[in-house]
Amino acid sequence: MLDLSPPEAASVLLKFCIPICAWVIYTDLKYMKIRNLAVISLIAVFAVVGLFVLPLEVWAWRWVNLPVVLGIGLLLNMAAGVGMGDVKFAAAAAPFFSTNPNHIWLMILLLQACLIAAFITHRGARAIPAVRAATPDWVSWGHHKFPFGLVLVGTLIGYLGMLSRAT
Repeated sequence: MLDLSPPEAASVLLKFCIPICAWVIYTDLKYMKIRNLAVISLIAVFAVVGLFVLPLEVWAWRWVNLPVVLGIGLLLNMAAGVGMGDVKFAAAAAPFFSTNPNHIWLMILLLQACLIAAFITHRGARAIPAVRAATPDWVSWGHHKFPFGLVLVGTLIGYLGMLSRAT
């Protein structure tokens, strides 16, 4: 509707996603939970802002990504114990991603890089006594599972950030 270039559209979407993603990081680290309101907020950003910054056909077709990722996530939840907050957040983030094969490869590479970076950062931070002392009530420090929301947020922000810099 606003006739923005793809980098401009990604930049606008990124600006709206950052606060939600910061909230997801905080709640995932502190409580090992991704709140439903954060998921709904992310969907609302794509529904409203996406409608204005993306071509209508692109916006409409990207909605297909949400139920596909949700279905895959539900299977992963049942088979491998993937957290439902992670599943819902991934599904809510899915419409922000293009299904262009080059973009899918970019998303896969970003997901892998963010997994490694988030795991090393989280495990390193929890080993630092000053960090633990500053955040003694964060559940993720002692939980047997890893707060995967960090990876999902990094992938979404990284993807939109890279697209917003594309020429």
